[in-house]
Amino acid sequence: MRRMTALALTVLVSTTAQADALSDAGGVWMRDDGNARVRIAPCGQKLCATNLWIGDTSKGEEVGDRLVMTLKPNSANAAKGSAYDPKRKLTFSMTLQVARKGLTTRGCIAGGLICKSTRWTPAQ
Repeated sequence: MRRMTALALTVLVSTTAQADALSDAGGVWMRDDGNARVRIAPCGQKLCATNLWIGDTSKGEEVGDRLVMTLKPNSANAAKGSAYDPKRKLTFSMTLQVARKGLTTRGCIAGGLICKSTRWTPAQ
């Protein structure tokens, strides 16, 4: 009985600590190139990043574009999973890492052969 209680408590504490990575990602963020401001918030059982502002729209980015992320915590400050871009009909693997001064996202396609990392800082 003690072993089961200890195991249940460990799982509960672990799950609570890992949930922080996803909840810490919520908010409004500015992309490191200064061209996009997004809001990350829950959307159903998933997490969505929605463009609130785009400086240069020449690459096809628009206000209202959304990325739907299906992520699971894999440490206290990181989550992994997939992301779907409905506008481009593209699904890719994704990691999200929360740090004290911001967060970093990394998306990969082609089985991880083509990847891009982006840094985000809290929007003022």
